[in-house]
Amino acid sequence: MLLWFVATAWLAVWIVLHDRTFDYRLLAAGALLPDIIDGLTGGIGVMHSVVTSIGLLVAVILVTFGRRPIRRRLLAIPFGTFLHLVFDGAFNNTKAFWWPIAGGAGDNRSLPSFERGVVSVGLELIGAVILWWWWKRFALAVPDHRAAFWRDGHLPANV
Repeated sequence: MLLWFVATAWLAVWIVLHDRTFDYRLLAAGALLPDIIDGLTGGIGVMHSVVTSIGLLVAVILVTFGRRPIRRRLLAIPFGTFLHLVFDGAFNNTKAFWWPIAGGAGDNRSLPSFERGVVSVGLELIGAVILWWWWKRFALAVPDHRAAFWRDGHLPANV
């Protein structure tokens, strides 16, 4: 699944922060990161653990100490991984969600995105509708707006 995670992460951050200068590109990358990494390693694993997302958040904070602009930008990645866990329902798999505290990293189960079957198609359609709204709401059909969004990850200020 792609559209579901990107759309829900963007919408959640927009609803909570209303921040046009947030880097929505890095948020999307963070929202996709758990399925990309765990998918490449054969199934639900450490990226679907809240402990990993917390570790990523702490790492960003420590590495960017005293460099607020880069910290502000890079925080989008762990925000995305946390939101992935929420919108993937990762908390339903206790062992994976609380790895290494609760044991194994998922007992070699496939990713939740694949376990849902046809429901994932519906979620992707919902994601497509949210992204269509995003496109319209922030006038991304305007070439300058779209170029700025892809260049900086920021939303246009004048819409």
